[in-house]
Amino acid sequence: MPMKRKSAVTSRDVAERAGVSQSAVSRCFSPKASISEKTKLKVLKAAKELGYRPNSIARSLITRSSRTIALVLSHLDNMFYPLVVEKASLRFQAEDYHLLLFVVPEEGDFAGVMDSILQSQVDGILMMSASLTSSLAHECVETGIPVVLINRNVDFAGISQVYSDNYHGGYWVGSYLAMGGHERVAYLAGLESSSTSRHRYQGLVDGLASMGQQCQVVAQGDYDFERARLATLRLFAEPPYPDAIFAASDHMAVAVMETLRTDLGRRVPEDVSVIGFDDTPIAAWPSYRLTTVRQPVDRMVEEATALLLKQIRQGDFNAENRVLPVTPILRHSARQPAREPVTD
Repeated sequence: MPMKRKSAVTSRDVAERAGVSQSAVSRCFSPKASISEKTKLKVLKAAKELGYRPNSIARSLITRSSRTIALVLSHLDNMFYPLVVEKASLRFQAEDYHLLLFVVPEEGDFAGVMDSILQSQVDGILMMSASLTSSLAHECVETGIPVVLINRNVDFAGISQVYSDNYHGGYWVGSYLAMGGHERVAYLAGLESSSTSRHRYQGLVDGLASMGQQCQVVAQGDYDFERARLATLRLFAEPPYPDAIFAASDHMAVAVMETLRTDLGRRVPEDVSVIGFDDTPIAAWPSYRLTTVRQPVDRMVEEATALLLKQIRQGDFNAENRVLPVTPILRHSARQPAREPVTD
């Protein structure tokens, strides 16, 4: 015989069991609401006895807040992104907000996803690495929903942005490789639409130029492991071969190292130096010991989430642009120069 679904326990039931008002029950389950410890304990005891769970949908209708945040990103295979997702999730959960995940390919239909986001009636949008044109950025502002872009920047003054100093990270790489005696430096770029990749490349070019050198070749890896592998094979299809490769992400740098060792029989760093960007956990693994540029993930997430929450709570949509410093991490995948390079 099929079991019947139990009727839902309401806040009124809890109030009657605890001997308090229904509003007291509501305050007990509302973050940072004012309620005495004695009353709270009575409500929680009654709720546990009755098996009560607050209805977040009903509460959102009353408060006109869904307490949800849309997190928009492009993909999760790049090891840097799961780090940000995890830290952002924990930060928002601590503030009693829930995340709705929207995945948009870098060259995909963001406008169509934007419609889904608006229909979800989210309180704010944290945009991570999704392509965002100025016209779509303007549309976000017009909706009246706070938006913060993390790990990217766009040429639009109305969107708050938190990202790393990609230019000076690239500048350090260029000067470091030049001072290490490298003369045929290749750049493995991310997506052409990616501001992070462009700024890292410009920094590389200027860092090399400061030492009288040039970037010899640019290959397209699109932040993708397989494309980075194929790009590495093309770089070594005919001489002159690179003696150093700067990959725009650790994800691609690992693909480069695997390809050099497995497919091409090259030694790292004796034959080819490899430098990445991000300092994801795999960079420190003994198999790679990757020299890289560390992005301050914790600080980036903290500043981006705090900025978004401030805009939600205060209705303050004044855009802020925050650039965070990066840190060179020296391991063993690149030949070290006799002296340390400057960053600018």
